[in-house]
Amino acid sequence: MTVKITDVARHAGVSPSTVSYALSGKRPISAETRARVEASIRELGYRPHAGARALASSKSNVLAMVVPLRPGIHVPVVMGFAVSVVTSARAHDHDVLLVTQEEGEEGLRRVADTALVDALIVMDVQLHDPRLPLLRTLDRPSVLIGFPASADGLTCIDLDFRAAGELCVDHLAGLGHRVVGLIGSPPEVYVRRTSFAQRVLQGFTAAATRHGMTSTVHPCEATPAAAREVAERLLREHPALTGVVVHNEAVLDPLLDAFEHLGLRVPADLSITALCPEDLATSLRVPLTSVAIPSTELGEQAVALLMRKLDGTPVPEATLLPARLTPRASTARRPAG
Repeated sequence: MTVKITDVARHAGVSPSTVSYALSGKRPISAETRARVEASIRELGYRPHAGARALASSKSNVLAMVVPLRPGIHVPVVMGFAVSVVTSARAHDHDVLLVTQEEGEEGLRRVADTALVDALIVMDVQLHDPRLPLLRTLDRPSVLIGFPASADGLTCIDLDFRAAGELCVDHLAGLGHRVVGLIGSPPEVYVRRTSFAQRVLQGFTAAATRHGMTSTVHPCEATPAAAREVAERLLREHPALTGVVVHNEAVLDPLLDAFEHLGLRVPADLSITALCPEDLATSLRVPLTSVAIPSTELGEQAVALLMRKLDGTPVPEATLLPARLTPRASTARRPAG
C-alpha cells in the first residue's frame, strides 16, 4: 500500500501540516518533533510525491541528462554513462530526466524554462558547441561531460582524451613500432568537431610526431563492412603498418576479423590498442591493451559536482580524470624485418 502523509502524521502523533512543514522547512518546528516525524518517515517508507515536493520546496529533485542521440553515437557507451548518473542521483534523492532528442539550444531552453528540473548534465559536447551561450546564462546549474574549446564560465569534467591518445602511441613506440594508424570514430563525429574525438586525434598526432613515427588517421563508420574496408585501405596505403589505435567501440571485433582475414596475427604481426570500456576490452577473443572509458566514475563525479553547485558550494571549473593504459595480449614488440 502507498504510504500517505496522513499515515506519517498518525504514526508520529502530529498533524499532517506538521509533517509537511518538516519536509518543506517552511515553518519552524521543534527538534524533538522533527526527529519523531523523520523516524516515522523512515519506518513507514514514506516517499513524498514529486509534484508536491516541488511545490513545497520550489525544487523538483530531478536532474536533466541531455545526451542527443546523434548519428555516430555509440549507444551502449552512452547507456553506461546514463546508468551511472541515475544511480548516483538516486543516492542524492534525485531522479533523472533523460533528454535524447537532437534539438540543440531550443531543446535545452525548453527543458530549462520549465519547473521539471533543478540542474543539467550535458553530454556529446562539441568544441564550439552552440548550446554554450545559453548554458552560461541559465539560472540552473549545469555540468558538462566533455570540454569545449573554451570552458570559461562552465563546469566541465571528462577523461583526459588527449593524454589517452598519446598513451596509446607511447606504448606502441616503446615496443618499437614505427608506422601506426588511428581508426577513429565515424566521420560525422569529426564533422561535428565532437570534443572527445578531436582530443584523441590531437594526442595521437602529437605523440606520433614526437616519436618520429609515420602515422595515418582513418575515421570509420560503425559497421563490419566499414571495418573491413578501413583495414584493407590501411594495409594497402601503409604496407609497413604494425601498430593501430582504435577509438571506435562498435568496430573492435570486426577489425580483429578483418585483419585476421588479411593474414595478420594479433599481436605477432599487428599490435592493437583501444580506447573503450574495460569490460569490452577484456571480453574480446584477443584481450585488448586499452585506455578505459571511466563512465561510472565520470557519472558519479558529474552528479557530485551538481549537488555541490545546488548547495551553493564552489566547484572547480575543470576536472580531468587521468588516462591509464592497461597492457594486455593485443600488443607486442614490432616484428623483426
